[in-house]
Amino acid sequence: MKVDAVKTMKEIEEKLHFSGDLKTRTVQFFGVDVCLCYIADITDNMLLNETLIDPMLKFQGEQDGDIVEVLKNEVLSNQEVEEFERLQNAIDKLLAGNTLILVNNSDKILGCDMEKITVRAVAEPPTSVVIKGPREGFNESLKYNLALIRRRAKSDDLVVKTFELGELTKTQISVVYFNSVADKKVVKEVLRRLKNIKIDGVVDSHYLVSYLQKNPNSLFKQVGDAEKPDILVGKMLEGRVGVLVDGSPIALTVPFLLVEDLQNSDDYYSQPIRVTFIRILRLVGVIVAVLLPGVYVALEKYHYKIIPIEFLVTIMNTTQGIPFSPFIELLFVVLLFEILYEANLRMPQYFGMAMSIVGALILGETAINAGLVSPPAVMIVALSGITFYIIPSQAAQFSILRLLALVIGASIGLYGVLLFCVFLISYLSSFDSYDTPYLAPTTPFIKSDQKDLYRRDTIKDMIKRPLSVANNRKNLKRRDKNDG
Repeated sequence: MKVDAVKTMKEIEEKLHFSGDLKTRTVQFFGVDVCLCYIADITDNMLLNETLIDPMLKFQGEQDGDIVEVLKNEVLSNQEVEEFERLQNAIDKLLAGNTLILVNNSDKILGCDMEKITVRAVAEPPTSVVIKGPREGFNESLKYNLALIRRRAKSDDLVVKTFELGELTKTQISVVYFNSVADKKVVKEVLRRLKNIKIDGVVDSHYLVSYLQKNPNSLFKQVGDAEKPDILVGKMLEGRVGVLVDGSPIALTVPFLLVEDLQNSDDYYSQPIRVTFIRILRLVGVIVAVLLPGVYVALEKYHYKIIPIEFLVTIMNTTQGIPFSPFIELLFVVLLFEILYEANLRMPQYFGMAMSIVGALILGETAINAGLVSPPAVMIVALSGITFYIIPSQAAQFSILRLLALVIGASIGLYGVLLFCVFLISYLSSFDSYDTPYLAPTTPFIKSDQKDLYRRDTIKDMIKRPLSVANNRKNLKRRDKNDG
């Protein structure tokens, strides 16, 4: 059906409620009205003028046929052009950065991608700092992030499936994986969960986390994340599936293993012996972060007889005159440090740094001098708080677990702390993420995957993909040809 370009342009304006950033322009082309519609804020005006308006005004050719075909084949020959027969489809593309071309008395609407791509400068993510290795990080542009992945995976085996989520935001979501490596059941389940989401808007990748989790109300993290393309591609090579969201610099990965957060991107660019030492140190740090305050209170309250006499005398001398019980004292200091952390997180950057240091020193020293808390309590909580950030992605979970361990240690003693550990390990052992045991390769014990657990062997020695992750296990990393 032939349409009136000017009338259709008015209809588009009405559908967009006469938004101030909707711009229209009418150009005469072979005596026919050609109306252009675009969103000014997301359209590259220079590209629009150079590739569309100027060529139309300066076109010297002849009209051999339909004006729409002349525009597509001669004026816009260097641009990707789409045709729309339904107005709503054209409007969806308009809102994504396309310029709509309405030719009077034509039954088709043309769309040409003129999106203004503004991306944050390439920078190293604050949570994935490396001494050696790639420093490129994802930013908020989905196109840019996919380009970074393509640069590291120049293979026809890389699959990218893109679709929209969000009734109002219409956010682009991309699912990426290696076809010959990823488990087809995992891919199918991820796509099913995402496509079944009914939500008004998706403004960040973390909006999807609860939909991808098997137990969305659990305290424990069940979806991995990556802020660098080398990390994401490395996880995909092991069989994981990545999910990227336009507007978010953080990619999600599934399946997720707890041991992933014990590893760091810098581990794979350092000497294996050093990495083995650091990973053991991280594991000890996790234990200290979660259990140290609870164990200290339990020892001071119930099991002081097993404390070395010199240390016990020191504790008794420093805790004399404290008006609170050991539990209330530790709880007060824990809450004080949590308040300082939250305040520092939301203050202006430079002011916050000064306030956090001065606040911690002054408050801690004043509380000790006032006799409200003892020096060992401050030292114990400070040591526990510092070790949280050995694994920063689990700091929120560790803070809750530390509080639980503190309450149990004060209520039951070391036996309660031990039972808490047993319950925690049993609970996590029952977890699985997309048919992948949460504590693998420790529980269940998988011998071949121990090469990249607490110790890290050389890349040359890790010839198989991990059996801990659901993947196509027939595809193996090959040995070096020099091995014979």
